[in-house]
Amino acid sequence: MTKRSTLGGAALVGLALLFIGLTVLFDHALRGWRLDLTENRLYTTAAGTDRILASIKEPINLYFFYSEKTAQQLPQLKTYGTRVREFLEELAGRANGKLILHVIDPQPFSEEEDRAAELGVRGMPVAAAGGQFYFGLAGTNSTDGHAAVEVFDPHKEQFLEYDVIKLVYQLANPKKPVVAWLSTLPMDSNTDAESGRTREAWMVLSEARQLFEVRALAPGATRIDPDVNVLVLVHPKALSPVTQFAIDQFALRGGHILMFIDPLSENDVSGGDPQNPMAAMVADKSSHPDALLAAWGVAFDASKVVADRGRALAVTMREGEEPVTHPGVLGLDQSSFSDDVVTAGLSNINMAMAGALAPIEGSRMRFEPLLESSTDAQLLPSARFRLLQDPASLLDGFKPTGVRYTLAARVSGLAHTAFPDGPPAGVTLPAGQLDLKSSLPNRPMSLIVFADTDMLSDFLWVRMQNFFGQQVAQAWASNGDVVQNALGNLAGSADLISVRGRATFTRPFERVEKLRRAANERFRAKEQELESQLHDTEEKLTGLQAKDQKSQASVLVTPEQEREIGHFRLEKTRIRKELRAVRAGLDADIKGLGTRLKLINIVGVPLLFALLALGIATWRRRRASTLKAGLI
Repeated sequence: MTKRSTLGGAALVGLALLFIGLTVLFDHALRGWRLDLTENRLYTTAAGTDRILASIKEPINLYFFYSEKTAQQLPQLKTYGTRVREFLEELAGRANGKLILHVIDPQPFSEEEDRAAELGVRGMPVAAAGGQFYFGLAGTNSTDGHAAVEVFDPHKEQFLEYDVIKLVYQLANPKKPVVAWLSTLPMDSNTDAESGRTREAWMVLSEARQLFEVRALAPGATRIDPDVNVLVLVHPKALSPVTQFAIDQFALRGGHILMFIDPLSENDVSGGDPQNPMAAMVADKSSHPDALLAAWGVAFDASKVVADRGRALAVTMREGEEPVTHPGVLGLDQSSFSDDVVTAGLSNINMAMAGALAPIEGSRMRFEPLLESSTDAQLLPSARFRLLQDPASLLDGFKPTGVRYTLAARVSGLAHTAFPDGPPAGVTLPAGQLDLKSSLPNRPMSLIVFADTDMLSDFLWVRMQNFFGQQVAQAWASNGDVVQNALGNLAGSADLISVRGRATFTRPFERVEKLRRAANERFRAKEQELESQLHDTEEKLTGLQAKDQKSQASVLVTPEQEREIGHFRLEKTRIRKELRAVRAGLDADIKGLGTRLKLINIVGVPLLFALLALGIATWRRRRASTLKAGLI
């Protein structure tokens, strides 16, 4: 018996040493390995992220300013702060030493707090904790360039990876992106021939020049420089075949394009005749580069305007008149936005006489709506909007189709040329160069297209304010922001564009929400009935009490009146008690679910493991007994 026990103890020691050895071995051999078992692959970075990290040539320092002590008092921010920190550590571990992460908890009046402000990370006042709460990221590169995420907003959690990798990409590629800007509208500063006054450039163009190297491209351009990162096309009307061919080849080389087209551009001044003012009013103001759009898988009817009662804004047609609702002038809110980095965080976008976009059936291009109308919308002929005197007339015979029309879209993929028969007349290719018939391998084109050009004009999103004698532009809509977001997104590499919104780390309690909706439906009718009864009872009681007060000045209240007043007071008390019970019943199912989950977690799971352990022990004893009996 002693010898058997010794052998058993030696075997246990040997197994323990083997386990420790394997743990040390795997810790070194499998360092950096991850197994992501989350439903939405929350801990798996996008392929574009991995390629951007691999392309970093010079070290980048990341400074994660996070007030960890303050976050202890803010549970939601504490959870998200842990998520952000783990994600940054993951990126640093994958970057082969090119990302150096510094985690800093800035203390009040410290050098770290000054450093955060210097790098562009904003502190937020927190009344509960006192002082400033820092929760942002800054980065610096070897050329003293820096970029920052002012604050990580938990409501934008799905864009965490995009925001961080965009910052890394900007620091790894510090050169200002080049934007070629082709517009047939008078967007740039110019001199009015009649008044002689200088008109300022449209605000959206001025803002783009602050962030990008903007090069004007003439409508008759025959080539697009190879160093152009983004091509902007505003109202591409009546472009020559030569210019369209240059755009086509740019797209097939993997070009990124931001396009604004329109069925009726209010800012189109072409066709004007000083001798005949009506000529400009009836001239064609649509832009429809049909061949290019068809090659890119986009359908657009330049003769139709989206009229939307659900998104209509009130406008003043003539000075001195009352504003009237115009179903062709749309105010889009977040319910019209898709879940995309271009529209993330925006409040409202205004459009005027916008058209509708749709994917062409059978196209291999990926078509994703960015902005959509409400379902209370209909396509109307653009002719009805010309010389319009009364916007209310647009509602005559209005029949909503129930369709949400796409007003802006993101299109991507491997495209075919719009010139399958070869270059048009007038195009001379360099010696040895052939025209492309389809997109280059692994270089898909990226297009963001808006079916409106008027959204770019100042009057739809900017108003000028007098500030101590200075005219200051104040944005009252997000039109400028959506353009800058689109430019910033397209100005990055294809890898950066591929990094899109992801599922959130904090998942909703779907079962709880389902129970809550069912409870609301079940109890809401009863609640409304009781509230109506309570309202009627209070009105009757108030009336009787008023009579009571008048009666006190003259004669005594009769016993019948006293009994009636008492009856209504009791009825009021009963209804209020029943109403409280109904409202408490709204959460009854949720509380019941919570109780069941507690029982399962506290009792059920341990009991299951206990039964499993007992079953295994019983099986082992029986097996041992069987073996022993066989030996005997």
